[in-house]
Amino acid sequence: MRIAITGSTGLIGTALVRSLRAEGHDVVRLVRRAPSAADEVRWDPRSQEVDTAGLAGCGAVVHLAGAGVGDHRWTAAYKQELRDSRVLGTRALASALAAMDAPPGVLVCGSAIGYYGDTGDRRTDESAPAGRGFLPELCVAWEDAAKPAQDAGIRTVFARTGLVVARSGGAWGRLFPLFRLGLGGRLGDGSQYWSFISLADHISALRHLLDTGELTGPVNLTAPEPVTNREVTAVMGHVLRRPTLFTVPAPVLRAALGEFAGDVLGSQRIVPQRLLESGFTFAHPRIIEAVRAA
Repeated sequence: MRIAITGSTGLIGTALVRSLRAEGHDVVRLVRRAPSAADEVRWDPRSQEVDTAGLAGCGAVVHLAGAGVGDHRWTAAYKQELRDSRVLGTRALASALAAMDAPPGVLVCGSAIGYYGDTGDRRTDESAPAGRGFLPELCVAWEDAAKPAQDAGIRTVFARTGLVVARSGGAWGRLFPLFRLGLGGRLGDGSQYWSFISLADHISALRHLLDTGELTGPVNLTAPEPVTNREVTAVMGHVLRRPTLFTVPAPVLRAALGEFAGDVLGSQRIVPQRLLESGFTFAHPRIIEAVRAA
């Protein structure tokens, strides 16, 4: 299959491109600059321009582009950047695909479990409504921006991603160096649930969404058993054979991270109900397996 991908240089995009090409798929990478390779096609989310001629023959599109949620303090300007990079990009891509004479059969659009907000210790699946706050509102707008593709009959799936356990990149990419130095520990009281997924399982799940024709709408990409931050801390210390004596008090996190601290200290016990019902099998269903794999 010929498959187009946005966000191909990020943690997930890089791994997905490698996985698809290893099995002989033709991957087209959308870039926001002048193309410099045969596999690149230009797009500009801000000006709503997409070179659809370069997407001719694509059977699927995976849309992963967006500014990193935890990359900067949430100033008003950066919150606008988070929103624009997702909403404008998704709207541009969905509208362009819908206008093609022969549009792709499926669009897998990135989203996040931030959609649900703080769920406490309640097990939450895709049937739950959106939560309240900046991240839920962002996720709602992000998914709504794909409506042109849905209206055009393109099978559209929203991959609501949890915390990806990887050696580098993402939240875990920041945790591993601290724990290796013996500086890891609980965040706040450690009772908040973290819904994780190994990088390998995340890539397999994206491939599953591409291949499973009956899946549309939101699908949670998280392992089946979320764990608390306290459990994550214990597993990290055990696997890396390091002490985990440090604790970062909630007030310190709030002072350091500002509004983003609410997301770090919030609890999300999210389960992948639709993924499991569609027959997906996890290689790393437990946190200790995901950490060891990373």
